[in-house]
Amino acid sequence: MYWTRIFFGAGAMALALVFMSQTGKSSIARGREVYLQQCLACHQADGSGVEGTNPSLVKAKYVLGDKKMLVRIILKGMQGVDIDGESYHNVMAPHADLTDQQIADVLTYVRSSFGNKASAVRAAEVKAVRVKTK
Repeated sequence: MYWTRIFFGAGAMALALVFMSQTGKSSIARGREVYLQQCLACHQADGSGVEGTNPSLVKAKYVLGDKKMLVRIILKGMQGVDIDGESYHNVMAPHADLTDQQIADVLTYVRSSFGNKASAVRAAEVKAVRVKTK
C-alpha cells in the first residue's frame, strides 16, 4: 500500500511536469501561428520589421518591457511611433478580434523569439487590459 501511494504520487507529479512543459510549448507554438497569420507581413519572418515603416521586434526594449502596453497596442492598434530615435509611419491595425488566449500566445511567442527573453503573457493578463481599454 505504501509503495503504491509513492508510485502513483510520483506518476502524478511526472504527468504534471509534462503537462506544464507542454502547455508552455503549445502557447509558443500557437503564438507562432498567430504571428504567421497576423504579423508576418509587416514585422517579417525574422521580426526585423521594415525600416521607417514597421518597427523591429528583435531585442526591442518595448517588446521586453511592459506587457500591458503591448496588449493595448494589439487591441487598439497604433500609427506613427518613435522608437529609439527612429520614426515608423505605417498603421498597425487593431486586432481586438483576437481572443485573449491568441493575444497572450502571440505576445509570448514574440517575447521569447527573435533573440528576446522575456516572461510569458497569460490570457488573464490580456483580459484585465481588455476590460480597462473598452
